[in-house]
Amino acid sequence: MSELDWQFAHSYRTLPPRFYASAVCAGFPNPHVLVFNTPLAHELGLLADGADFDPQTHADVLCGNRFPAQAHAIAQAYAGHQFGHFAVLGDGRATLIGEQRTPNGTLADVQLKGNGRTPYSRRGDGKAALAPMLREYLISEAMHALGIPTTRSLAVVRTGERVYRPHWPDGAVLVRTAQSHIRVGTFQFAALGGEVSDVRALADYTLARHFPDLTPEAQASPYCALLHAVVARQARLTALWQWAGFVHGVMNTDNSAISGETLDYGPCAFLDNYHPDTVFSSIDHHGRYRYANQAPMAQWNMARLAETLLPLLDADEHRALAQAYAAVNGFMPAFEQHYRTKMAQRLGFADNEQAHWHLVECLLHLMMRHRADYTNTFARLTLAQSGNRNTRLDGTDALFAADDFAAWHQAWQQALQGCPPDTVAERMRTANPAVIPRNAHVETALAAAEQGDMQPFHDLLAVLQQPFRHGDETCRVYQHVPAQDEPYRTFCGT
Repeated sequence: MSELDWQFAHSYRTLPPRFYASAVCAGFPNPHVLVFNTPLAHELGLLADGADFDPQTHADVLCGNRFPAQAHAIAQAYAGHQFGHFAVLGDGRATLIGEQRTPNGTLADVQLKGNGRTPYSRRGDGKAALAPMLREYLISEAMHALGIPTTRSLAVVRTGERVYRPHWPDGAVLVRTAQSHIRVGTFQFAALGGEVSDVRALADYTLARHFPDLTPEAQASPYCALLHAVVARQARLTALWQWAGFVHGVMNTDNSAISGETLDYGPCAFLDNYHPDTVFSSIDHHGRYRYANQAPMAQWNMARLAETLLPLLDADEHRALAQAYAAVNGFMPAFEQHYRTKMAQRLGFADNEQAHWHLVECLLHLMMRHRADYTNTFARLTLAQSGNRNTRLDGTDALFAADDFAAWHQAWQQALQGCPPDTVAERMRTANPAVIPRNAHVETALAAAEQGDMQPFHDLLAVLQQPFRHGDETCRVYQHVPAQDEPYRTFCGT
């Protein structure tokens, strides 16, 4: 039976000691691996091809009852603006056991989430309930399949104990991987107390880990180049969220990863009916992180990062501010470029000319007016363009029967004249997912898992891992939009 091949580095521990604290093993009574991501294990170099592997034999390691021999377990310190209010934070229920050196030579953090108290737990128990950990596994892997940068999920382990939450649910640990867990909030923590040397140490570490290929021109002003690079990654990431209809729900600066990966899947959800002011999070009372406000909030987070870097940008305050403004103000043009291109591709266009963008805007307006389902509308257009003209998908009939849609459709077809039909159809098939982690189906799978039935979870996961299979009958059930009496609400997994 194969062992997991841990090849750990511990580069984060080269930072000043205030950035982290040692963590201890958990003490769970009866851990059981519910789901293990074998393909990801191969990518990380944890398993050799063709290895005979039983994840249950590693349950104690995957839940944190014991650490691998090469591990040096730490919890990371950071700060953050949470719904606009600044707080000093840290990994209150997460332990970084090491940075796995992958076969391609990069480092990937391996973090246990929900394995107990750390020095940053404050009044919390540091543990996690089963459903939120399975939810993060499911949605993060779906995001990866959609091509959206994200942390990944290696395993979920049921711990064998109940946790102190409403209804005393089963406890669980998520094994999460990431390019790193450096956040905007990590830089905010570094800047506390005004020690420029700590900010410089973190910036130098971040440059070496995430941006080793800076051009010679950028190397002349490395910290300005760092800011521009992070802004560019965040602009692309947010554009992909908007394209997919993904609402993060908790875009605090401590959940804004410097790597440009989606971090934290607590109150997130995907649009059903299209509306720009959609909010799912039960704690976002004023719509700060509503769907239409995600780009401005991501730019706001970038401004908070820029503030921490000001002493490194230039000794002259005015020149430093000018550099920071230039970098942060580059967010919206970059976001618009990425977003408009992705949305133009949804309609079969290769570029985002103004005329094409006008068609996108008109369609979104019609979708809002007729309460059309966001994902199914584009999926149905894709099927029609591919020749399946009689296909019906939930949440689209009122839109497709409307006179104003017919006028839009005629204008769209006229704009496509001269484009090879096969090319248009293929472009749409790759830009419009047939399935997303639809809220009702996610909840159904999680409810079954809490009752001990993992099959609905595995069935849904298998479909979400191939989201662009248009016309596939297996997908059809997950395109169904169940009726809801109340607006869908999500809750923080703590």
